[in-house]
Amino acid sequence: MNACIVGCGLIGHKRLGALRAEDRLVSAADTYLERAVALAGMRSGVLVTTDWRDAICRPEVDAVIVATTNEWLAPVTLCAVQAGKHVLVEKPGARSSKELEPVLAAASEHRKCVWVGFNHRFHPAVQKAREIFESGALGRLMFIRGRYGHGGRLGYDKEWRADPKTSGGGELLDQGVHLIDLARWFLGDFKDVSGSLHTYFWDMPVEDNAFLSLRTEQNQTAWLHASCTEWKNLFSLEIYGREGKLHIEGLGGSYGIEQLRYYKMLPQMGPPETTIWEYSGPDASWRQEFEAFAAAVQRGDESLVPLKDAQAVLRIVGRIYSGEAR
Repeated sequence: MNACIVGCGLIGHKRLGALRAEDRLVSAADTYLERAVALAGMRSGVLVTTDWRDAICRPEVDAVIVATTNEWLAPVTLCAVQAGKHVLVEKPGARSSKELEPVLAAASEHRKCVWVGFNHRFHPAVQKAREIFESGALGRLMFIRGRYGHGGRLGYDKEWRADPKTSGGGELLDQGVHLIDLARWFLGDFKDVSGSLHTYFWDMPVEDNAFLSLRTEQNQTAWLHASCTEWKNLFSLEIYGREGKLHIEGLGGSYGIEQLRYYKMLPQMGPPETTIWEYSGPDASWRQEFEAFAAAVQRGDESLVPLKDAQAVLRIVGRIYSGEAR
């Protein structure tokens, strides 16, 4: 696959590292040319430019990886699809579900694969949890409890994520979308949405904490909290079934060792039978996600499910931001 990367910051570097040995980086674009040069310096024969349209529209490019700030995610993706390219766009895919609508229409018209980067689905603990869930071992799911947070850094409230015009929102749109996506992946669509947003600590016009309660038609509930006042980085996702529970903790690095605990309820109840898996080493979720994207492209898979999942997540976010769900 011949790839183009638009947005050469931290995530752009992660996406470059996820390319397979047989993939070629053709072009790299960033508003700061030195960033594109630094990223392209890791490969040979790469066009570097500040003109992302030029980088995208080169005839040899098969797929575009979009890792820009949020206000450019949808416009760059739309341009790429209209130019006949497949796209892997960083989450959340757009600042709102409305911004994503032209992308959906274009992907359908041009029959291109557009994948929104919810890489948390590809963490090994999450993959194992999904396997156990699909086996039916948990019984009918009852509810999910999820927490995800970090503590920011000096000057965090002056960064682009704190500017609503650039980011589209605060912590709900940053880390909260991962929790919503995972909750939907296990429980399905949510009928009722309620929540609240607060800015407790950071001096910025977007929220630093988001609290959500989401409910399906079958009254299964996801209780989610995303925070950038967590101070000690945290990821925790608990999935409760009638016959057992799964608890995913950590994402590696500063979030701690990635771990899955499976609590199997016994017929006599009491203390459950417990199995623990630990996953150390580097984060392979980026590579696993790219491989899934590349496989979909190779199959000629024109399914819009990944894109529609992102739209469903953004609709929930939009209901919270509009006050409709408060």
